[in-house]
Amino acid sequence: MSQANEVIVRFDDVSFEFGHNHPILKEAKFSIRQGTKIALMGQNGAGKTTIFKLITGALSPEEGSISLADGLTVATARQVIPRDQLDLTVLEFFSRCFSQKVYDIEPRIDKILKVVNLHAPHDRIIRSFSGGQQARLLLASALIQDPDLLLLDEPTNNLDPAGIAHLTQFLVDYTKTCLVISHDAEFLNAFTHGVLYLDVFTKKVEQYTGNYHNVVAEIQVRIERERMKNVRLQKDIANRKEQANFFAQKGGHMRDVARKMKEKIEELEEETVDVRREDKTIRPFAIQAQDDLLGPILELSSVSIMKAHKPVQKKVAIALKKNEHLLLAGPNGIGKTTLLEKLASGHAKGEHIAEGVRVGYYRQDFSTLNFDDTVHDSLAAVTKDHLDWGMTEEKLRSVAAGFLLDDQLMRAKIGSLSEGQKGLVAFARLVMQKPGLLILDEPTNHINFRHIPVIAKALDSYQGAMVLVSHVPEFVKQIRIDKKLDLEQL
Repeated sequence: MSQANEVIVRFDDVSFEFGHNHPILKEAKFSIRQGTKIALMGQNGAGKTTIFKLITGALSPEEGSISLADGLTVATARQVIPRDQLDLTVLEFFSRCFSQKVYDIEPRIDKILKVVNLHAPHDRIIRSFSGGQQARLLLASALIQDPDLLLLDEPTNNLDPAGIAHLTQFLVDYTKTCLVISHDAEFLNAFTHGVLYLDVFTKKVEQYTGNYHNVVAEIQVRIERERMKNVRLQKDIANRKEQANFFAQKGGHMRDVARKMKEKIEELEEETVDVRREDKTIRPFAIQAQDDLLGPILELSSVSIMKAHKPVQKKVAIALKKNEHLLLAGPNGIGKTTLLEKLASGHAKGEHIAEGVRVGYYRQDFSTLNFDDTVHDSLAAVTKDHLDWGMTEEKLRSVAAGFLLDDQLMRAKIGSLSEGQKGLVAFARLVMQKPGLLILDEPTNHINFRHIPVIAKALDSYQGAMVLVSHVPEFVKQIRIDKKLDLEQL
């Protein structure tokens, strides 16, 4: 294969767009060298996953060229397991990673599952694994192919702290080339050699070398430098315009002076730098609680947890009233997501939700959203159920805009959105729903890190009952937690 430090991927003036007037890349130029570990950054929906698909050949550029080293093998660990693969067995899932039949695949599966620290019987159905376990399966499905270039799309989503630590150490020790999409700054800083930044506004890709924190600091310095240059230019341009207008009114020779000054003004305006705007952040928002909340909203007398891969019922005594927040903790695979699913559906054994309480449920796989709906239809469906709240079309669009859902996105189908954009739609729906009980399963997954403090503040001030699952300590610290149920301690 390639020699160390050799360029193995090169984008030369690559342009790509989805449909008419939806550009993703514009004349992108960058290269990836053998043995490097690069972070791919950009706002939700900027097109990071599209770059992965262009590298693998799943998509083709409309202009420019993409060059791969001869014989380069590429494998992608995606963000989520495709819905049509959730009912496969572990053996069937890994068999699909290869275009031809692999006769020694079972020992290879066992070997790669040890690498990702997961016990998974070959006949177990993929759907039965927790979100964190599925994240490990996604990584293993890429690693089992032993690729020259490993593409990781949000690999820490759903992983507990032990899983993130295991993955981080794996990447530190990894000797091959890796390109990673992630919003986890500390995770990226542990192993990256550089950053590719996809600017959602200019559609350009900027390439930087250095660890993650140093690159982010370099970008901030550059933005401030460009901003100050523009301030000076704009001040000069304003002064010259004022003088040019004065001379133009004088007539005769003064008009020639005014004309030359206007030519100089045009030159200065061309020097104005197109400053790379920072990723937009969602507007501060509030999830209003249902008005008529009295007494206990949620009561739990027992929960089912997984012990040695078997469900075990454990007694608990949890009651949540208005303005009480519960953190549900425990390692991947112990049953947190299953418990939340049953709570939201009202089918959990040993639980009781007070009559008339509206449940707002944020699922980590976004399966509460209809992927065939447009974003507008998805939001409008919530307002139809609650017409008495006066949610007009104007207010609906105002809420959507606060979550960066512009007119173009409002016409797009949910299934065509990035995972991060689906998360923003889910939050917009919660704002419109006014739930009495809020159930949140890993609500920071896929979300741009700039949005996370805004989301944390909204949850911290929520005055209904709330059950939260999150493996992100920095996020949880920003939210008032009144009670904690650690399933591992039962």
